[in-house]
Amino acid sequence: MNIQGIEYTELVERFGTPLYVYDGDVLLRTLSALSGALHPALEAFFSLKSNPNISVFATLLEGGARAEVSSLVELRTALLAGAEARDIIFLGPGKSDDELAACLEAGVYAIVAESFDEVDRIDRLADERGVRQRVLLRINPAFTVRGSRLTMGGRPLQFGIDEALVLAAGDLSSRWRNAEPAGIHVYMGTRILDPDIIGRNTRYILDLADRVAAATGIPLEAVDIGGGLGVAYFDGEEDLDEKRVADCINPLIEEFARTHPGTRLLMESGRFLTARAGVYVVSVRYVKESMGKWFAVADGGSNHHMAAVGIGSYTKRNFPVVLLNRPHDDSALRPWTITGPLCTPNDTLLKGAVLPPLREGDLLGVTRSGAYGPSASPGRFLSHGFPAEVLVRDGVAHLVRSRDLPDDLLRQQHLYARTPAPTSTRDEG
Repeated sequence: MNIQGIEYTELVERFGTPLYVYDGDVLLRTLSALSGALHPALEAFFSLKSNPNISVFATLLEGGARAEVSSLVELRTALLAGAEARDIIFLGPGKSDDELAACLEAGVYAIVAESFDEVDRIDRLADERGVRQRVLLRINPAFTVRGSRLTMGGRPLQFGIDEALVLAAGDLSSRWRNAEPAGIHVYMGTRILDPDIIGRNTRYILDLADRVAAATGIPLEAVDIGGGLGVAYFDGEEDLDEKRVADCINPLIEEFARTHPGTRLLMESGRFLTARAGVYVVSVRYVKESMGKWFAVADGGSNHHMAAVGIGSYTKRNFPVVLLNRPHDDSALRPWTITGPLCTPNDTLLKGAVLPPLREGDLLGVTRSGAYGPSASPGRFLSHGFPAEVLVRDGVAHLVRSRDLPDDLLRQQHLYARTPAPTSTRDEG
């Protein structure tokens, strides 16, 4: 199998395994299809948490994406990639003073505040620097989304300010001198695969924006409707159709933009833009039979791809997987359990995956792996480190992250020992 005409075997010869491979053409096509379907007033902000590789974001930036960041390094990544400060928002709970200060110094478009106390901190830090900072209030809505694989609102959470508290807060338009509440942010849930649910969420958020503005007096310079667009990973799931999503939300955006001509409308998207562009490539180190079941032990697993392993899920379900290095006879397919190199039974990439007879050296590609791979995985478990990452653009493979080597992992450690370690245990006599 190949990517843009490059055989995966060639990539592995150059870069080794385990390896993440991203298809730049798929990144740009996905963004173009989404942006082309949605109302032109709705701006797509890429959630760097889904894939913080600077070259992945630079590719999406080339296609017109803005940046949604949630850490100091993500902020620096967005800026180094070339994003304009006016096209960056910073959100997430537990922001440090260093992170808030970096936002103020960079002049990001907005900081999304998770509590009134956080607005107080932003106000103090902005006052110390003699600047004013736009703030969006993240609201934990009273409405609970149905059909989300991970609910991010409508119940007790660390995210946002409860809707009832915001609506009862009184006039917020002049409460702070240097922090300027200028709109709202609502994120209902993630991995949503039903366009009708996305439409209902959007309707609720736009209505809530008007209610918040009326109750608190804050202007609606911006409204962030979140996102949560899902991709299909498992049997029985279907990918979202961008046109169906557009049919559900574009009339709502059109009406809101008509009645709020000065309001900037934002949608966040991470997984939807990157998941289908990535393949996680592992090499089979050996195969074995155990109590009637066949196992292939590979050189990567949960340490690089926690999402595929499914730790924390109620039921283990397999990401799609393909044999990359040779043709095979479908008549000999059988169930395989694919594990990684870690000393835990949880390190199971695939369970009962139907594959041809495997052998040492085979290359397996776990597809739809462009989101929440290394960034959401315990890459230092057993000190294996993180894998290399490669981006393919215009038929050319570019190394965009070097593999962690032993020296890389040891460099930041500092040896403390009460007595020097012995240099030899041999009897020199």
